[in-house]
Amino acid sequence: MPNITVELLAGRSIEQRKDFARAVTDNAVEILGARRQDVRIVFTEITADDVANGGVLASEDASRAGVIAALEKR
Repeated sequence: MPNITVELLAGRSIEQRKDFARAVTDNAVEILGARRQDVRIVFTEITADDVANGGVLASEDASRAGVIAALEKR
């Protein structure tokens, strides 16, 4: 039984999560030989203050400003 944990910046839509879950499940079935009903995916929402890349909080990273702003509008 594959247990897959996905951390996402808060703000992704239900539709995006459904599409992602479907695609990951399809690949787990194909690549791992798992039964579809046994693929478990858990989404954990994090904020841009919860993660840093290259020592810079995502909330303070100018290169991520557009992505974060778009997520906050949802």
